[in-house]
Amino acid sequence: MALSENKRKALAGELYYAFHPEMIAERARCRRALRRFNSVGDVPRRELVRLWRDIVNDQRPLPPPGATAEEDEAQFADDPEVCSPIFIDFGTNVKVGKGVFINVNCVIIDTCLVTIGARTLIAPNLSIYSGTHPTNPELRDGMKGPEMGKEVHIGEDVWVGGDVKILPGVRVGKGATLGAGAVVTKVQCKKPSEAGELHADQELG
Repeated sequence: MALSENKRKALAGELYYAFHPEMIAERARCRRALRRFNSVGDVPRRELVRLWRDIVNDQRPLPPPGATAEEDEAQFADDPEVCSPIFIDFGTNVKVGKGVFINVNCVIIDTCLVTIGARTLIAPNLSIYSGTHPTNPELRDGMKGPEMGKEVHIGEDVWVGGDVKILPGVRVGKGATLGAGAVVTKVQCKKPSEAGELHADQELG
């Protein structure tokens, strides 16, 4: 299905209209999926994976049930482990690798593509913001004006501490550690062996 011009602009990081009916409908779809996921309670791993895939619009069919509960759960060993509650704007712009763990209260504003590499571990209260607004208030114009975004990419084998905020356009390098409370701005985070941990108010060039 071809992208609308408004959606193409959003994904490309150009000015677009977030309150266009198409965008409102996409966010509503995601929020319905999130309500199901966040309220499901104690269910088998298969059901959690199914509900997560619904949020991110992963349409791969689930494998046939295993002979035992243990065998069935083992089939999803590579699927992300995501703890509720979680909030995501669209869902369709979030790509999560194998073996990722996301702890509670994660917020992802996925105006543009947000990727999380394999085996990355995320502590509670991570916020990823790929969306932003014009600084000119006349152009910004509240809900009537346009907004924009920049992709956010977190590499493989990253450890993200609690209460971290990652801003639009950031790429976190493979194997990096983001210390608790860090606000990660327009920087390339390097591996710990090269730059050490990134702590709050610290930037790495």
